[in-house]
Amino acid sequence: MFTTHFRNQYYIYRQKVILFAIIFCVGFLGVNHEVSAQNYDYKRIYDEFYDDKIVHFGFLFGFGSSRFNIHHSESFNTPGSTAVTIVSPGNFSFQVGGLVNVKLSDRFDLKSGLNIALYGRQINYRFQNSSNFPAELRESTWLEMPILLKYKSLRRGNSRMFVDAGVKLGLETNVRKNAASTRRLDTNTGDVSLEYGIGLEQFFKYFKFTPELRFSHGLTNLFQTPAANSYARDIQRLNAHSVTLYLMFE
Repeated sequence: MFTTHFRNQYYIYRQKVILFAIIFCVGFLGVNHEVSAQNYDYKRIYDEFYDDKIVHFGFLFGFGSSRFNIHHSESFNTPGSTAVTIVSPGNFSFQVGGLVNVKLSDRFDLKSGLNIALYGRQINYRFQNSSNFPAELRESTWLEMPILLKYKSLRRGNSRMFVDAGVKLGLETNVRKNAASTRRLDTNTGDVSLEYGIGLEQFFKYFKFTPELRFSHGLTNLFQTPAANSYARDIQRLNAHSVTLYLMFE
């Protein structure tokens, strides 16, 4: 009888232990789930159906540095040459304009637009046996149209990266008519440039903000000067070069 009584007591205690263990586990998991839920930070996705639309419009501002890439003539640094150095320092440039973005696929877009660009490209000369260092500043306003193919990454929340590349067509609008009469440096009024850049798309509640760093290399020889211009006799070719930070809003 004692043995039977002892087994019955052990069986009752075992049920209580198992029940207590189940209650403890359920309570622990519930508390842990509540703590996890409290620590979870919900992040709102802005304009989540943005990519369903094919065409988007916007505007931009650009701030950068622009200069000439100088290719010297064969007479440079020869016995008949007068110039010791010819350099083109970077000068501030500014752009403003509109943009259009056309979706081609989930990863590729076509970017274009029409911009007004202000450039102040300069050339500094240093001549032999002279303490005078003349400089020629070519201030100009250009109408430009970039045509770029953009490759974008997958969107992570409200952000994604992209790279783009293409060409830019440019036309100078404020052509100076007295360059030949002053016999100073003059440049052509049309240009085609190779462009490439990298940027970030950041989505907000009411708009998309896109900063982009873009490099531009002119393919056209802009050098144009009268034969009597002693300042430019050692120059054979001028190509535009610029580095621009674009701030775009769509």
